[in-house]
Amino acid sequence: MSSNKETFGRTLGFVLVICLVCAALVSIAAVGLKPLQQANKLLDKQTKILEASGLLADAGKDIVGTYNKRVEAKMIDLKTGTIIEGDVNAFDERADSRDAAKSTKPSSDIAGLNRRADRAVVYLVKNEQGQLDTIVLPIVGSGLWDLMYGFVGLSPDFNTVQSVVYSDLKETPGLGAEVLNPNWKALWPGKKMFNEQGDIAIKIVKGGAKKGDIHGVDALSGATLTSNGVQRTLHFWLGNEGYGPFIAKFRNGGLN
Repeated sequence: MSSNKETFGRTLGFVLVICLVCAALVSIAAVGLKPLQQANKLLDKQTKILEASGLLADAGKDIVGTYNKRVEAKMIDLKTGTIIEGDVNAFDERADSRDAAKSTKPSSDIAGLNRRADRAVVYLVKNEQGQLDTIVLPIVGSGLWDLMYGFVGLSPDFNTVQSVVYSDLKETPGLGAEVLNPNWKALWPGKKMFNEQGDIAIKIVKGGAKKGDIHGVDALSGATLTSNGVQRTLHFWLGNEGYGPFIAKFRNGGLN
């Protein structure tokens, strides 16, 4: 004897109940894990800033302690280069760049940004004696597939490169993603961003920079568009619509 309990309505109801339960579990997990995700995101940023300032090896596993001891974050107005008040921990450059009220469309958008946030947070890294050793500047610009986010570490003269460190990108593994290769990153320390006339002179050289070229860095093999993106990103952020006003204001000191 059989009973006809498996009706369409019962099956549909069962599926809906399962969907609601699963959706609730996903929502609970997302809310519960959000603090952990934010903590991991902050730790990753602090790690990259320490790498950009040459402190990562010394920090070892104490990333947070070293960061808190040696790094001071400052918010600046990009248009004037002035240090301003603001919550550096809550600032979200990506969110501001999507908000027309908090961002500007560059007149010369060589970095392919569309809009750039009106504010930025820069990182002043001190040595053991408390003297300014490195200024770490966040950078972002188009690569082959999408925007590439990273940091450039400069000496207090705002000219000598200590590092170029990318942290978030979608470039092709083995090609554009070679910006993450330690061998390529090792080409940057000691290069000069500006020439003697004060013009931006850093360049990515296809085929390889000549020996002794203080402004040239080898292009990435097989990744011309990514290489061009790196150069355009640096030229934009060192220029008047990026950190140019900030650099001009503090090039001769005043950040210690």
